[in-house]
Amino acid sequence: MDFRTSRGADDFFAAYDAVLAKWPAPVDALEVPTAYGSTRVHTCGAPDGPPLVLLPGGGATSTVWFANARDLGERHRVYAIDLIGEAGRSVADGKAVSGVADQMAWLDEVLDHLGVEAADVCGHSYGAWIALHYALHSPRVRSLALLDPTACFTRWNPRYLLRALPMLLRPAPRRTRDFLRWETGGAGIDPACLELQARGAEFRAAKPVTRPNPDPSRLTVPTLVLAAEHSKAHDPRRLLAQAERVVPGVRTALLPGVGHHAIPTGNAARLNEILADFLSAAETA
Repeated sequence: MDFRTSRGADDFFAAYDAVLAKWPAPVDALEVPTAYGSTRVHTCGAPDGPPLVLLPGGGATSTVWFANARDLGERHRVYAIDLIGEAGRSVADGKAVSGVADQMAWLDEVLDHLGVEAADVCGHSYGAWIALHYALHSPRVRSLALLDPTACFTRWNPRYLLRALPMLLRPAPRRTRDFLRWETGGAGIDPACLELQARGAEFRAAKPVTRPNPDPSRLTVPTLVLAAEHSKAHDPRRLLAQAERVVPGVRTALLPGVGHHAIPTGNAARLNEILADFLSAAETA
């Protein structure tokens, strides 16, 4: 793994395992081979349930869904994925992911290997950006849930970007902790997840793919767009209004009391209710 120091790697994986220990048992850890490297997938839930793919936000990992897995797994087979090229247990030791086409090919390979022919897909933040691209790319997406999606419907808040700049230019655990506490107001974000994301600052992540942005007006599958009430990444109400304007039949919701980086652990009970209701409705759509 491409950490700056062996101590940094040890601290990160200790934090990773601490969050993974919060998952409902049993959870299976799978190593999925792709042309881009080995991908870690955590799976649990109903063995014969419809597949539900979970994509975390940038800087987070598949472990972040621990507060959602049990409820969502009552009716679905949950597949939570560590993004390739980011801190986690996926190992980007194959082809470089240099554009959206590579991201789509990587996810195709992961789901092919898992035998997933059709799936509901849910992503948070950057994971929502990838999920939206994937829904436009692949007919295997049956429904799409976008949790406080970034760069999909609205522009970034300049204040958010300015505050993030020191963390982006000189990554360090302390800067990451300070930024996440500022964005969430210190509320909602799970302390173990906060520590894991802070420790991820020691990882030399690949340059993320950020262009082109997906075109949500082309969506044809049942879609949920959820905004965090106190998100500082963008204007949450403008996000929902834009989604309602461009996506026919979209379902929107506001998650009370949380900032952008508190999802999916903040107000998890309400989030799980919203997702379960949407997924149930999408099955009959």
